[in-house]
Amino acid sequence: MTEPPLGSGREDRSPKAAWSAGSVPWDHAAAPRRSEILAALSLAIDLGLGQPMEHMLRASLLGLRIGDRAGVGAAARGRIYYANLLAWIGCHADSFELAALFSDDIGFRADYYMIDAHGLPMLSLMLRRTGSGLPPLQRAGRRSRFAVTANTAVRTLIRSHCTSAGQLANKVGLDESMSGILSNTFERWDGRGLPAGRAGVEIPLEMRITQLADTAEVFLRTGGVDAAVATVRKRRGTQFDPELADLFCAQARELTADLLNIDPWPAALAAAPDDAVLSGQELDSVLRAIGDFADLKSPFTVGHSRAVAALAADTAREYGLQAGEIEVLRRAGWVHDLGRMGVSNGVWDKKSPLSYVDRERLQMYPYLSERILGRVPGMRRVAYVAGAHRERVDGSGYPRGRGGTDLDSSQRILAAADAYQTYLEPRPHRPALTPLEAGTRLRAEAAAGRLEGQAADAVLVAAGQTARRRRLLPCGLTDREAEVLRLLCHGLNNREIADTLYIAPKTARNHVEHIYLKIGAGNRVGAALFALDHGLWDRAAG
Repeated sequence: MTEPPLGSGREDRSPKAAWSAGSVPWDHAAAPRRSEILAALSLAIDLGLGQPMEHMLRASLLGLRIGDRAGVGAAARGRIYYANLLAWIGCHADSFELAALFSDDIGFRADYYMIDAHGLPMLSLMLRRTGSGLPPLQRAGRRSRFAVTANTAVRTLIRSHCTSAGQLANKVGLDESMSGILSNTFERWDGRGLPAGRAGVEIPLEMRITQLADTAEVFLRTGGVDAAVATVRKRRGTQFDPELADLFCAQARELTADLLNIDPWPAALAAAPDDAVLSGQELDSVLRAIGDFADLKSPFTVGHSRAVAALAADTAREYGLQAGEIEVLRRAGWVHDLGRMGVSNGVWDKKSPLSYVDRERLQMYPYLSERILGRVPGMRRVAYVAGAHRERVDGSGYPRGRGGTDLDSSQRILAAADAYQTYLEPRPHRPALTPLEAGTRLRAEAAAGRLEGQAADAVLVAAGQTARRRRLLPCGLTDREAEVLRLLCHGLNNREIADTLYIAPKTARNHVEHIYLKIGAGNRVGAALFALDHGLWDRAAG
């Protein structure tokens, strides 16, 4: 697998250098493009297919090259681009059912590429995967029962996939026509596909090109040009459009030239059909949809990311973070579980204790979330926070075992919010806890030093578990300093502040100096902006 680093190197940088006093210096001003967000989403889809990240990016580039040789127009070219990136966007919605049938949803999808998926080859794959990991007698019984219901089971899964794909494509802001194109992902040229049994040119050209490019990339990467040509030629007229298959086989070396040598991320983004920038509510809508997409991996987690995002944002307000960082936490809450796509439901939905290998796989998913999201320049701060939601203050968390001062306030807040929300939800090995039980467990984690006590307290206040206490002031400001800050914002000088508070002018001056030092401001304007960001502005003051 070729996976370039996040680029900034910030995944190993101390938060003290990258983040201080509640600021967001990384890339707060950079608004991501839709193509960047969807390219990142395609990396998560790759993992769920059992393919290395950037498989879909390379398939998109190959699809565009095929489309150009086939003479498609600009509009169709754009649809080919996004069809390749997101053809499998609905597959994770059926992961739970797929794993229940075949034990490992990711392994099954990886094997699916290796066959001309119809008739006996498809049945053979399904029977080989059915009951894997079970004792021989149980496995034989499972296979016998599945053989009777295989056709119905597969139709149900594919229908679910196609419906989910269309809905998710709409939610991330793609053209309405993409929903119809993606519904043909499992259709075949010979009419033996699903769910509608469309044949030939009934299947949109964009999807016919996508199907060929998707499969050809796998065989090109694993076996070279000759293997890709042999596979496409073998499936000519069955899975693939004969004319497109002939075009690929005749021009394969030109079509695939340098495809495995270039960095597909910048190449694919340069080929994006639009340059739409996402910001504000539009970006939030797409990130929320991506969170929903990740949560569909298992019925135990549906709605989890939305709940974590809301709780983390409310907690951040209670904690005293500024508006920009509250936004970061909300967005990190929506997308923190995106890396779950890279772990089989055979692990996520396991009721028995996890093996050492299972735990090793599971503990990588936050890293995958950070790696995927960190490819987008405008999302690197969000990625950095999201990737640490399973870390613990005492260093006992994962994936990197960070602790102490290596975790900033936002990371500690997200960890506590995610933990509390997880306790409220059922899991395969336990029922959901009541709010009271969840609060008790969260306090115990804080008392043991695994979660920050201040963050846990703020979560419980935000969740309504604890009565609101005296507000924790940002940057270590005291109550008196907050009072002086409000007077500063109203334009009072040191003597006027002293007179108002009945203190000595020297004491007032000392307070002002301490405030500037704590909040990192150099003048009254900076202090006023800080007060506005942190909700410390009081128009009635003075």
